[in-house]
Amino acid sequence: MAAASSSLGPVQQPQKVTFGVFGSGTGQFQGPLGVTVSEDGEIFVVDFRNERIQVFTLQGTFVRQFPKVLGTEEQEMEPTDVAMDGEGNLWVVGRLVCPRTDYAEFAVQYNKQGSVLRKFELQKSKCIRGIAVDTRRNHILITQTTGDWPNMRGEVLVFRPDGTLVRTVGQQQGMKNPRYITVDGEGNILVSDCMKHCVYVYNEDGQFLFQFGGEGSGEGQLKEPQGICTDKAGNIIVADRENSRVEMFDKTGKFLKHITKDIGAPWAVAMATQGQLVITNTVYEDYCVNIFQNI
Repeated sequence: MAAASSSLGPVQQPQKVTFGVFGSGTGQFQGPLGVTVSEDGEIFVVDFRNERIQVFTLQGTFVRQFPKVLGTEEQEMEPTDVAMDGEGNLWVVGRLVCPRTDYAEFAVQYNKQGSVLRKFELQKSKCIRGIAVDTRRNHILITQTTGDWPNMRGEVLVFRPDGTLVRTVGQQQGMKNPRYITVDGEGNILVSDCMKHCVYVYNEDGQFLFQFGGEGSGEGQLKEPQGICTDKAGNIIVADRENSRVEMFDKTGKFLKHITKDIGAPWAVAMATQGQLVITNTVYEDYCVNIFQNI
């Protein structure tokens, strides 16, 4: 495992800690996708191809891992995203890969030590899913894409923890490939669509409010956005993957600033209650996690 390093870039760049390299050992990654941070400052990173969740401190120190996210010797889960619920448990979405049969997709609840609490099966989808928790209503929100390119159709599925579908969101706005999702402090639902190069915003009941972004590299534009989260002030933070940057918008979708540029391929973002921003980076064979201070 590579030691965490600390560096101070240009004046506009916040101080950061970087850890992780390509590999399958402790603290190494083969596809660091989704990420979330617990109230007590533990970072949970989805390690997609290694079929596990790894846990770190906010200083980048390895703590533990879930050796196999779910399954038996023949069924191992490739997780794509992770979220924390109001009781401090984790919800993970991913697919079970079985060499003898087709794959199946699940949402699984774990405690923070990795023990399975419950799970429910999802409709098969050919695309990566994101997951979020509305802690006020105890609803689980999961992105879903169906159809083949370029005729893909996207939506957000809202479930109770037992797997009962409450509603679907986003079909009327023409979502194509929703990737990651978050719920802000007011209960609003924010979804990145990497095919439409934008972010959709809905109220807690799934009513459409507005969208922002649009394909491009200018200020306020996005190109294949992935991870999304909000800070305590309600500002919206987006991993602008193909532009190799992370952007901040206010709660109305107005562009505020570039948090960082030239970051490779930022994938997921998560805010810690202590104020740090955690970003996973998916540049091939240079997989790592960045923790930015004082954004």
